[in-house]
Amino acid sequence: MVRTAMTGGKSGGGGKKHHLDDDDDKKRRPISRSSKAGLQFPVGRIHRKLKESLIVGQRVGATAAVYTAAILEYLCAEVLELAGNASKDLNVKRIIPRHLQLAVRGDEELDTLIKATIAGGGVIPHIHKSLIQCPKVGPSKKKMPTEEDPL
Repeated sequence: MVRTAMTGGKSGGGGKKHHLDDDDDKKRRPISRSSKAGLQFPVGRIHRKLKESLIVGQRVGATAAVYTAAILEYLCAEVLELAGNASKDLNVKRIIPRHLQLAVRGDEELDTLIKATIAGGGVIPHIHKSLIQCPKVGPSKKKMPTEEDPL
């Protein structure tokens, strides 16, 4: 039989639990910092890597890892969205390095942020204006060679 101690509240059922009902509290699972922050990237791992990269004796704040994880997750989501759009334009279901290259180089802000060479990405298609021949406006009337005027 489960007994609860009644307290003076208006709701009637939300009082303190009896000390015999502590079994639920012992089985409580730990909640990750990623899920607390609502992120997919691992906050704990990023915090550990930040601490490893510092000189011995320096400290890293708890929110630094959350902020870094949020930034990395946003950048990955942005790049993957643009690469997915590029693959959809080419009627392909799988994102390849070429799509990543087109996505990064097509966006002005990402292009300035990511200066690295993407392996297997190829080059951006571009033809200089001076190399493109403009079609003439009117129909060209070339003089046909005659017997009197050979070429």
